[in-house]
Amino acid sequence: MIAAPQLTAMLVEDDPTVLGVVSDYLASAGYRVTAFADGASGRRALAERLPDVLILDRMLPGISGDELCRIARDRDDRLPILMLTALDRVDDRIQGLEHGADDYLAKPFSLRELLLRVNAMLRRARAPRPTAAFEVGPFRLDPLRRAVWTAGRELLLTAREFELFHYFLTNPGRVVSREDVLRDVWGWSFGDPSTVTVHIRRLREKIEPVPHEPRYLLTVWGEGYRFVASGDES
Repeated sequence: MIAAPQLTAMLVEDDPTVLGVVSDYLASAGYRVTAFADGASGRRALAERLPDVLILDRMLPGISGDELCRIARDRDDRLPILMLTALDRVDDRIQGLEHGADDYLAKPFSLRELLLRVNAMLRRARAPRPTAAFEVGPFRLDPLRRAVWTAGRELLLTAREFELFHYFLTNPGRVVSREDVLRDVWGWSFGDPSTVTVHIRRLREKIEPVPHEPRYLLTVWGEGYRFVASGDES
């Protein structure tokens, strides 16, 4: 029997202690780890081959984690990317997500939690997907091509934005909380709801005629969000 290939994890982190501890922990969990201490080395490695999962420190010497995230995301919009942040500030977390990260962890963090987040991202990225295209309101979604159109125009969505919009299109009219979205889209049983807030805002910028006056993806104050296929809340 041929053994399944190891999943690869790339870590770019300038703190030697964090670099060593995280690398050893992921390796003990079965990952084949490549580790780099600066952004330039990480960029060269990404140019040669993308890993199965990418873990980046935001604050790197030379080339930042944000820039590496953008480079990787341009090459593969489905690549799971986890950002490590030095400060647990909302703005710091949001900036990492806005550069294309799927998830973040603030230092110091639990190694067990890091592994759970990495495994959850990979499960979502590798899960079987339905293949039949369907239409809801003015939107047509093709799961096989991972594409969405409206009025004959394809929307340029990231992998996470596609998954999020797919979720709302298959749940029209239903009020869902941010915790529901974290569980059903991200696969998390815990996490910061601001992650959802950031992605909702980015998605609205692409699907709404006037993003700050949404017609389709509505906020239900105190409860969550609701997708209205008609674009008319009434």
